[in-house]
Amino acid sequence: MRRRSIVVQVGRVRIGGDHPIAVQSMTNTDTADVAATVEQIVTLAEAGSELVRITVNTEAAARAVPEIVARVRDRGTLVPIIGDFHYNGHLLLSRFRECARALDKYRINPGNVGVGRHQDENFRRMIEIAVEYEKPIRIGVNWGSLDHALLTRLMDENARRPEPQDARAVLREAMIRSALDSAARAEAYGMPHDRIILSVKTSDVLDVIEVNRQLAARCDYPMHIGLTEAGMGLKGIVASATALGVLLYEGIGDTIRVSVTPAPGGDRREEVFIAQQILQALGLRFFMPQISACPGCGRTTSVFFQEMAAEIQTYVQRMMPQWRRCYPGVENLRIAVMGCVVNGPGESKQADIGISLPGTGEEPKAPVFADGQLVAALRGPTLVADFLRILEDYISARFGQSDGELATESPSSA
Repeated sequence: MRRRSIVVQVGRVRIGGDHPIAVQSMTNTDTADVAATVEQIVTLAEAGSELVRITVNTEAAARAVPEIVARVRDRGTLVPIIGDFHYNGHLLLSRFRECARALDKYRINPGNVGVGRHQDENFRRMIEIAVEYEKPIRIGVNWGSLDHALLTRLMDENARRPEPQDARAVLREAMIRSALDSAARAEAYGMPHDRIILSVKTSDVLDVIEVNRQLAARCDYPMHIGLTEAGMGLKGIVASATALGVLLYEGIGDTIRVSVTPAPGGDRREEVFIAQQILQALGLRFFMPQISACPGCGRTTSVFFQEMAAEIQTYVQRMMPQWRRCYPGVENLRIAVMGCVVNGPGESKQADIGISLPGTGEEPKAPVFADGQLVAALRGPTLVADFLRILEDYISARFGQSDGELATESPSSA
């Protein structure tokens, strides 16, 4: 069961309450490079990112924001664009009012907005500007940039206890206290309760699970969850899936980001696809047809089976933008690509549509099942193309709309 939270409107997207858990991402371009940043925002949005965050760290970046937003909107992309501020956010928002007005949300890190008295003054200035332009905020606490004064005070208090907690428990409490205290201060400075989102992130899986559990029990703000730095490749995917999977299964989290490190020259959309697959694996949301494929064994003709599974996966991904417009509900489709008689026919019958390839020593034909019924037996060099044609016909018959109607996406239900 989803944790109960208030609802925060970010552009056209609603975060929290009973609204779908939103996928978000972040650009890695130099924000001052308008063309590159616009292109990446559009690419991420087309991949399914429902919010996109950009770095606003210099005067050049702040000057570029209004042009970036205008060009993105001119491309027909309505994704909310969030400004990520650290250290000098109060200055940039004060000096570049068009930047402040153009963004859909501000991300504020209370651990690095200043030191001592200036910390509160700088934080207050950012909140006042957010209130002036009616912008929601995310108060994002990271353990790598935690308020040292707060942490030191809590460590000293802990040391005076008869039975002190371990240091990691104090660190988690400092993160939670920083988020909650900052939210209370923001409200005292005029920020409405329903314009605040909180996040507490670490790069450790067990810590991020525990700190988010504790925060969720102590507030009703929507929560953005993720790891600060998940890592690269397989490590980043596994760490993200483990941490987010546990929290989401427990009903914690209203918007997610998967902070994996892309390979050099890699695809920035990877973090969007991983986030979508985590939600889809838990049955929380569906973004594209789910393809079940066996791992292959000594019974399968491995190379052909692997090539066919990859070709079908690639075809589905390529067709999804068109299918999503023309065939509402197609994202719920279950496809099976199986490799031999052991589980192949049974799995194919359980899927909406599936194909079972002949294994080693089996009769050289591939039965195709749709809605549990045998509809074809394919063989020969055109087997893959034949299956894809059957798949297209099945999708058109099951999900097609009359008179060329097209599905429209709702920002709060996409």
